[in-house]
Amino acid sequence: MTASSSHTPVLLERSLALLEPALALEGAVLVDATLGLGGHAEAALERNPALTLVGLDRDTAALDASAQRLERFGDRVHLVHTVYSGLRSALDTLGIQRVTGVLFDLGVSSMQLDEADRGFAYSQDAPLDMRMDRTTGITAEAVLAEYTEAELRRIFYAYGEEKLAPRYARRIVESRAEQPLTRSSELVRLIIDATPRAVQRSGHPAKRVFQALRIEVNGELAALEAALPAALDSLAVGGRIVVLAYQSLEDRIVKRELAARTRSTAPEGLPVELPEHRPEFRLLVRGAELADEAERASNSRSIPVRLRAAERVREAA
Repeated sequence: MTASSSHTPVLLERSLALLEPALALEGAVLVDATLGLGGHAEAALERNPALTLVGLDRDTAALDASAQRLERFGDRVHLVHTVYSGLRSALDTLGIQRVTGVLFDLGVSSMQLDEADRGFAYSQDAPLDMRMDRTTGITAEAVLAEYTEAELRRIFYAYGEEKLAPRYARRIVESRAEQPLTRSSELVRLIIDATPRAVQRSGHPAKRVFQALRIEVNGELAALEAALPAALDSLAVGGRIVVLAYQSLEDRIVKRELAARTRSTAPEGLPVELPEHRPEFRLLVRGAELADEAERASNSRSIPVRLRAAERVREAA
């Protein structure tokens, strides 16, 4: 697969429109914290000839593909193999103190979903890997083999919001006592067999379990909770951040962090708001924006997306 084939970036035009005023600033630097196949990054570089890009991704295959796609931009591009929670460290290594734009396109990437052997898709048979960075970390197979029933139940509840978590955890422990689960098709069959027929009519029963396993394997929520404050702290005045989230757990973290940064810190009852208490950021959109009907029809991966954005309006006290 080439970097541009079968890849339609979600909310490309809207994301770039929100970032554009920041990308036009002198010395503009955009951090694409979830580079993937580089669709958003390529468009930003094409439209802003003076822009410098810092692209982060934990997936070495994605970095290799994006390196080819973005090669024509030369030394305007710096690619770093890291989880997005390593954003500040990556900037320090590059000698960059402040940036003018940050983009997060969260969740599993198009390439990871499309490559069957990664194990992310419950619709395709593959080894139970699910690591975004295949050079390190625990696999989904190991989680299913080693976690206790209580631990499995916890991650299915917490990361999949799965009501049948106890049933699925129990069946997995019973099944692995006879034979370990090593392939996605085996896990899907187990879940389907354990799901009441009435529940199966409301959607694929494996969806939430696969989401929970992926989040656990990759530590996604903890990484996001660390990455957002680092990204906001790295923005210069006038700098902007855009975050695309695809499930409620991610979106809650983004909503909470942006709400805290756009709220006055003045003590209640203070007659005059002092400058140091004024919000550091302002929201650029009301609530979470959805993809429009045209994009939802042409790109199914845009259906669950929730976009939030903010601009830094003053330095921290």
